[in-house]
Amino acid sequence: MSSKILLVDDDHAHRNMLKTLLRSWGYETVEAGSGEEAVKAVKQESFDLVLSDVRMGEMDGLHALEEIEQFNPALPVILMTAYSSVETAVEALRRGAFDYLIKPLDFDALKATLARALSVFQGALEQRGMREQLAAVSPSGALPSILGRSPCMRDLLDMIDTVASTDATVLITGESGTGKELVATSLHAKSARSSKPFVVVNCAALAETLLESELFGHEKGAFTGAEKRRDGRFVQAHGGTLFLDEIGEMPVTLQAKLLRTLQQGEVQRVGQDVPINVDVRVIAATNRNLEEEVAAGRFRQDLFFRLNVITIAVPPLRERSEDIPLLAASFLERCAARNKKKVKGFAPRAMDALLRHAWPGNVRELENAVERALIMSKGDFIVPDDLPLSITSAGHAPLDTSSLQNMTLDDVERLAITQMLKVTHDNKSETARRLGITRSTLHSKLKKFENG
Repeated sequence: MSSKILLVDDDHAHRNMLKTLLRSWGYETVEAGSGEEAVKAVKQESFDLVLSDVRMGEMDGLHALEEIEQFNPALPVILMTAYSSVETAVEALRRGAFDYLIKPLDFDALKATLARALSVFQGALEQRGMREQLAAVSPSGALPSILGRSPCMRDLLDMIDTVASTDATVLITGESGTGKELVATSLHAKSARSSKPFVVVNCAALAETLLESELFGHEKGAFTGAEKRRDGRFVQAHGGTLFLDEIGEMPVTLQAKLLRTLQQGEVQRVGQDVPINVDVRVIAATNRNLEEEVAAGRFRQDLFFRLNVITIAVPPLRERSEDIPLLAASFLERCAARNKKKVKGFAPRAMDALLRHAWPGNVRELENAVERALIMSKGDFIVPDDLPLSITSAGHAPLDTSSLQNMTLDDVERLAITQMLKVTHDNKSETARRLGITRSTLHSKLKKFENG
């Protein structure tokens, strides 16, 4: 497969000359006449490299470079200009350009630079400062394991800073795989209880009888198999933090006992009459909507109010796609060390595939995909063929064209939107982005379909 290069220049004649030249060298080319067109093109299709003029209309090459860098840090950008200056060259390289060429172009130098950029792939881990970002602590001072520069992650980290120093009960909400336990760990690590135990209980992993004993402990002989007295997790977490994961799965019969413990600060072992005082901060997490669970009678309202003193919502990965390059680089570095493989980063099209995937499994799915890609890789960089098929085939909806001849334009449009909604798991913003329309246009069309 030939490398695909985006040519960006507002001079049509110069762009056409470059297209002819690059195609003679075996490259596939796509043209853009402005910085705005270039950014739009990068967000709509995959490229291996961008070759862009600097001096253009409203959005020049430097500003286009910044937006391309934000969308896909693995995509190498080479800038060219007739206005030679050391300051511009330094600024271009500082903003992440792979290289900087002066017009009129030296074709041999251009050919060599293109070959070098494509061979290096401008992998995110090595070439774009990801290693330095991974080593740096987030601005809020949260644990390095919570990675993210997106606005919603900065808000999350600020919330952790604000809440950690208190003893308030915290309810962490979010989809499976978003990293709720990392948030709980960070809250404990930044609290005055950090030197005391951090104890985790998965409420969904144990049967009701075992969960009661796990939480509150039991006396010897309290039930069949209780051969000796056992302290529960509340006692083990005394002075520290107890993290109740998947609290929405807790049986209703146990919820009353948990509420009493939270209110009175004491537990009672199974088979014991005398309560034990405990000093524990409780952090709970759920991927369920507890208000809906309360309305359905599956969760006690009084317990919900007791847990919901402070709520921290962890955003799904699809709402912070700008964090994907940093997260992917982190997982790659970690997996490479664990598997004793040397991989420098991601090829531009591989990173592009990661950026376009809807990630229904969130950060956990991304980590698994990166580890799989690392194991399958045979070169210095992760390429699309190394990634799971579910990710590389997600860039376009599987449109069935077998009956298009019997469909109106409205029917085709409805089919394309419906299938893209399935691909993105009903994410309207992502659907609009992939179809190249605005979110408001998508809503208008959906409303039209409903009324039609």
